[in-house]
Amino acid sequence: MMFEKSQEAAAFVRGKIGGLEPRLAIVLGSGLGVVASAVEQAMVIPYTDIPHFPRSTAPGHGGRLIAGLLGGVPVLVMQGRVHFYEGYTPPQVTFPMRVLGRLGIKTVVLTNAAGGINPGYRVGQLVLIADHINFLGFNPAVGPNDERIGVRFYDMTEAYSRGLREIAKTAGAEMGLDLVEGVYLATTGPSYETPAEIRAFRTMGADLVGMSTVPETIIARHEGMRVLGVSCVSNLAAGISPHQLTAEEVFETGKMVEGQMAELLKRLAAKMV
Repeated sequence: MMFEKSQEAAAFVRGKIGGLEPRLAIVLGSGLGVVASAVEQAMVIPYTDIPHFPRSTAPGHGGRLIAGLLGGVPVLVMQGRVHFYEGYTPPQVTFPMRVLGRLGIKTVVLTNAAGGINPGYRVGQLVLIADHINFLGFNPAVGPNDERIGVRFYDMTEAYSRGLREIAKTAGAEMGLDLVEGVYLATTGPSYETPAEIRAFRTMGADLVGMSTVPETIIARHEGMRVLGVSCVSNLAAGISPHQLTAEEVFETGKMVEGQMAELLKRLAAKMV
């Protein structure tokens, strides 16, 4: 049933974007939605118009699919995502990845705002995700497997493409950015983590913590897509930050790096297709 629903949603999107045939998609995380303004010849589709598509309810997530050109390359940009903490089921959270799969997307860039656990990170820094730790308590691939999409058991050794990370580092260097790599740990939210949890996560090898991206990566890999993950360190994690954490801090950091993120994504688009 999920396959048929994603086909229906993809057919609707295809009908709206005409002859555009993007093979690259970008998901914009909290506070990063304005990066979508860099898309030229933009065609905007509200999530509310797309059959079966989940609606974004979290602040800072515009809830629009934008098709157009980024750096001259055809792209689909998701201006916002949905999260498990909004009350959606894991299949609903990852339904957009299923739709991207039906649309023929081969590469997806997943961006997010994350708390910095690594003491060497600074607020506003962009970090490439090298690997993740799933601390959500669920795997969105659980349930009947549709062999039309992918195999039942699949490898996650390179969940985040090493080749794409190297391309990103090259693009960053052209901008004077030294893009480091880190391990992203996902929790359910919506509460931020406690200092004790952050100490535990650091012991586990996590450099970043957030509430998204991991479910999307798992399903994107099931769909056979290459994944590049980019985190914006929006705040220092609990116990590291000298003050209490707020959503406003996340949005302010997003505004601070939006130009940098847009330029990086433009350069990446031209290099990844």
